[in-house]
Amino acid sequence: MKRIFIVIVALLIIGLIAVLALNRTDSAAGAAPAIAGAPAAAALVARGEYLTKAADCVACHTVPESGKPFAGGVAFKLPFGTIYSTNITSDPTHGIGGYSDEEFVRAVREGVRKDGQHLYPAFPYTSYTALSRDDALAIKAYLMSLPAIAEPNRPDDLGFPFNQRWAMAFWNAAFFKSARFVPDASKPEQWNSGAYLATALGHCGECHTPRNLGFGLEHGRELAGQELQGWRAYNITADTKYGIGAWSDADVLAYLATGHAPGHDSAAGPMGEAVAHSLQFLNAQDAAALVAYLRTIPPHEGKHPVEADAGAAGLANSTAVLPGADELQANTQGLQLFEGACAGCHQWNGPGRESPYASLGGTRGVNDAGECHPGHPSGGEIPGGRQRGVHARIRRRLLRHRSFRARELRGGAFRRQAGHGNTRGSRETTPALDGGDRQRTGVVGPSLERNRIQFHHVPGSEPQVSERPLPHAGLDDRRQADDARLQHRQRKP
Repeated sequence: MKRIFIVIVALLIIGLIAVLALNRTDSAAGAAPAIAGAPAAAALVARGEYLTKAADCVACHTVPESGKPFAGGVAFKLPFGTIYSTNITSDPTHGIGGYSDEEFVRAVREGVRKDGQHLYPAFPYTSYTALSRDDALAIKAYLMSLPAIAEPNRPDDLGFPFNQRWAMAFWNAAFFKSARFVPDASKPEQWNSGAYLATALGHCGECHTPRNLGFGLEHGRELAGQELQGWRAYNITADTKYGIGAWSDADVLAYLATGHAPGHDSAAGPMGEAVAHSLQFLNAQDAAALVAYLRTIPPHEGKHPVEADAGAAGLANSTAVLPGADELQANTQGLQLFEGACAGCHQWNGPGRESPYASLGGTRGVNDAGECHPGHPSGGEIPGGRQRGVHARIRRRLLRHRSFRARELRGGAFRRQAGHGNTRGSRETTPALDGGDRQRTGVVGPSLERNRIQFHHVPGSEPQVSERPLPHAGLDDRRQADDARLQHRQRKP
């Protein structure tokens, strides 16, 4: 018995030594490669503003429509509880106003806050560890230049043992390495700049890289796609079938700048936020550097491979106002659902009536067989209540549509003044996300989630957001589509 006790104590001591050794921090200041939008000679606060946008700090630290930028409170729902982002304004009580430079750099790069407690890796210190000290302090200088907001930090809602912050030392020992960015001398300067933007500042891997059972990043499958907060962060490796290898550089640049790549995808959810708050502000040189780096990511199929079919038969055989003859003859439930909930805005052949952002051809969201409903990359794992809510909404629209159609077939005088399905700007278009705790607002282009927001962006300028009712366009086309389908159905025996 005594021998067993000695062995256990020895193992505990060895384990403790190993944890301490693996938690050693890199004391190097680090040096960032050239970032065109934040040159070293620029004013400190101006550099910090650009770097803060490139790091997308506002998306996670600002509750949408709160009017309190960087004051925290955004909910991140995880399998083991909910974590809330913290106040990073200059407020000395609730924010970072009382942080010294050393304390701020330690928090950003090592995940240890002012009081010595560990941060949870919902804050991406696992990526920010690669930041140079100068860049971290430039971000601090910018945040300190903004008005202080005395917003108390919301306590995390985590059960035992996940509410024990000291235990993060063991997680860090297993999945985190403190290290600054090291340029690859064999690569051109542009590639190194793109690598720094993607892996350190932009922390792309935190969303797009698969995670293991311990929620650590699987670095062997970098950027191969992952699910988070009910959304799919799709494969952005160089894989030509499942990633972005088949996209042209112009396609990727357009997506980064506007949130839309014609014939491929439109950004929504967290990716829409990344474009709206961060990526669209990259200057042309930095955006090109980011693309250059992404081109070199080894292709991977990923956990949830989705092959986008830009020439789907259903779209190819349809017109803007009518589905293909075979589809119309079959009159499947899918066709009826699409007619009742989708065709009015997306059109039968999928280009989108009022905006190219609503195009369906070639989008992975539409081609994702695991989704529960169009436009919400859930991987089939939305909680049942939300699934039922989505289906109930579609069913209500379909029943309304059938009711209108029945009146028309009976020869009644009633004529529907809008197209089938939801009108543009309705709150019913997209269900609330995360149980309503976190509303996604970062949809670039005509918003599918908020009924009064419209983004306009000209490269090289600040984005203009107009809060006015969106026009209800296309009524004549919709009536034409209704009439064509009605006449076709009346001719059927």
